[in-house]
Amino acid sequence: METSKFDIADYLDSNEMITEYLNAVLAEGNDSDVIVAIGNIAKSIGMTKIAAETGLSRPSLYKALSDGSKPQFETIMKVLRAIGGQIQISPVGEEISFS
Repeated sequence: METSKFDIADYLDSNEMITEYLNAVLAEGNDSDVIVAIGNIAKSIGMTKIAAETGLSRPSLYKALSDGSKPQFETIMKVLRAIGGQIQISPVGEEISFS
């Protein structure tokens, strides 16, 4: 029996799947998990397309979005915009009081 390696990027084929995947990783993962998830989404869309939209090279994108990398916030924001995402803040926990 022949098996193939599982690649989540093969299943991220709609905006809904991408949104659910990234939200799940944001809710349950750590920083590295989020970076890898953004990389998986970029791969599912096409790294060449993401490179063209961000102005970054494909090799630098693969490096920045790999496990253990520490990309600059600017890079993450460029990639998020290129994949059609944005960051929104929702309150969690207790309300903060301002004095």
